Amino acid sequence: MTRLALWTLMSVMLARPASPAAADPVSTPRTGGTLAVRGALLHTGSGAPIVDGGVLVENGRITQVGPFASLSLPAGVTVLRSAVVTPGLIDARSTAGLTGMLNVPHDQDMLDHAASVQPALRALDAYNPQDELVAYLRSLGVTALHTGFAPGPPLSGQTMIVKTRGATADEAALVPAAAVAVTLSPPKGFGGAGELFTTRAKTVALLRQDLIRAREYRDKLAAAGRDRKATAPDRDLHLETLARVLDGELALLVTAHRMRDIANALRLKQEFGLRLWLDGAAEAHQLLPELKAAEVPVLLHPPMARPTGELENAAYTTAGLLRQAGVPFAFTSGYESYVPKVRVVLFEAAIAAGHGLDRLATLEALTIGAARLLGVADRIGSLEVGKDGDLALYDGDPFEYTTHCVGTVIEGQVVSDIVR
Repeated sequence: MTRLALWTLMSVMLARPASPAAADPVSTPRTGGTLAVRGALLHTGSGAPIVDGGVLVENGRITQVGPFASLSLPAGVTVLRSAVVTPGLIDARSTAGLTGMLNVPHDQDMLDHAASVQPALRALDAYNPQDELVAYLRSLGVTALHTGFAPGPPLSGQTMIVKTRGATADEAALVPAAAVAVTLSPPKGFGGAGELFTTRAKTVALLRQDLIRAREYRDKLAAAGRDRKATAPDRDLHLETLARVLDGELALLVTAHRMRDIANALRLKQEFGLRLWLDGAAEAHQLLPELKAAEVPVLLHPPMARPTGELENAAYTTAGLLRQAGVPFAFTSGYESYVPKVRVVLFEAAIAAGHGLDRLATLEALTIGAARLLGVADRIGSLEVGKDGDLALYDGDPFEYTTHCVGTVIEGQVVSDIVR
């Protein structure tokens, strides 16, 4: 069955009245116990969609997936039903949890203006899993975020990957430290010790110098470990963090929109052998062969981001071009220094789906594609036996404006639902 036929079939099925949940949502178990989900169309992310498909989650992990009639369900298990079921959505670049819902000083931890270079700042120490914004994103089917410090200064801090549930940052964390956030376009308003970095060349030179210093620091630590007579350097969190980048333990997340900034990022990757994630990339269409050859994935800017300044060449069609060129990419909610600051990744992806990107490819970039890019595909991104029971339930095509997310499940726990 072709992709178009599948979406057409889904549209026909969605015209039927939605089946009610097997139990009142108020009484739905929320402890990560045993839960079954049934969808008129089930997108697994690991193969063709399944008509009238089902998933069984036990103790937080998926134990069965397939046509609902083929599942062997425990007696009395709660079954949630919806028109469309997908893997939980993944926002591949956000500041949610550091950027809060109220947009007032006390919930704006995404940038520290004390200095331009602060790689030691940990997102783990700033993330607020109980912010209303996290709950709002969760209610739309977003079950995982790659979040952390915002772009702006040359090195703003670290990022982390979290589930959109949990009372504490440690409980929410899937990957406590994922990347170090770098911005290669000229920053505005960031200094430190009287310095202001205003040109591309100076920003790149600053980053190169710090990476060289980190390499020397790492080598001295290694030498001290081998030779008792060698003196280990004093601990330096700044250089220690960048040494982890050099070792590939942390990715270098580079926000770059202009072609020359993207080229600078590729040059740094080649020089230092870095694990590079390209963030934003408004002009990525000008370097598609280079990105593919360098095997650099793109955390694409929100298609609806305002096309001004560094983003003046942003386009709705970039996702489709990346797909055609074979460049791995994922969707992001991004960050803007003015309201709304954090967008909804589902709505952004829907715009790409309307401008040249196949709908199944769009869903892939929101789920398993994002998980692969971020290195967490062993846990999330698709509905497969052994993976976390993270699912999003919709009453229609997820990319249609009139569709509602009627339920969100994380590790078998219903964390958001709509009483119908």
